[in-house]
Order: sequence, then structure tokens, then C-alpha cells
Amino acid sequence: MNNEIESEIEFDTEIYDTIRKNIRKYRKLKKMTAARLSELVDLSHDFIRQIESTKARYNFSVETFYKISVALGVTLDQLIEKSE
Repeated sequence: MNNEIESEIEFDTEIYDTIRKNIRKYRKLKKMTAARLSELVDLSHDFIRQIESTKARYNFSVETFYKISVALGVTLDQLIEKSE
């Protein structure tokens, strides 16, 4: 039975890329700079730029993910939602 359940599970291997794109998208929709977002979540501007960068591919904590969602006024679900 465990093998059946395991074979039904499909993980998104690109989840960080999806989150990066959505953070940038919602930040720009709010007309917010990366510098302002960094102030709101108490992280460095460079750190925010690394999070949004597809080149740096820096992974971040759940706490950072949560703080960014609050600062942007969006749900965690919205940040993990894949765009079609």
C-alpha cells in the first residue's frame, strides 16, 4: 500500500523558482522596491535580491517565506501557485 501512495505523490521540483517568480510578481504589482520589501521583513536588500534571482538560487526559511507573504499582503498559497 505504501508503494501505491508514494507513486501517486508528485513533488514540484521547481518550487523555489515558482516562489521566486511570485515574490517578484506581487512585489511589482504593489509597486514595491526590493529595498522596501527588505525593510519590511528586516532582511538585507542583497538577500531579497538573491531570493528573487534565478541565478543565485538561494533557498530560504519558512519564516522568511511567511514574512514576505505578510509584507506583500498575499497568502502563502498565492506565492506557491504556478502560473499557467
